[in-house]
Amino acid sequence: MEALQIQLWRQASPTRKMQMLAQLNASARMLALAGLRAQYPHSSEGELRRRLAGLLLGEELARRVYGELLDAK
Repeated sequence: MEALQIQLWRQASPTRKMQMLAQLNASARMLALAGLRAQYPHSSEGELRRRLAGLLLGEELARRVYGELLDAK
């Protein structure tokens, strides 16, 4: 199965590889947001996106770009 997967990756065009990576990235973000919703069920969508930025960018950069979390716990 792994050999087949590697073969399919090698045969895919650069455009298809980028599409697959974009889909993987979108799925990872959705899973991360789902985890944040479970962890912070009363947070607004804006707060959840800010928390996601903290995960993706690191808290220091997220704070500089997007500001402090309103309910930093």
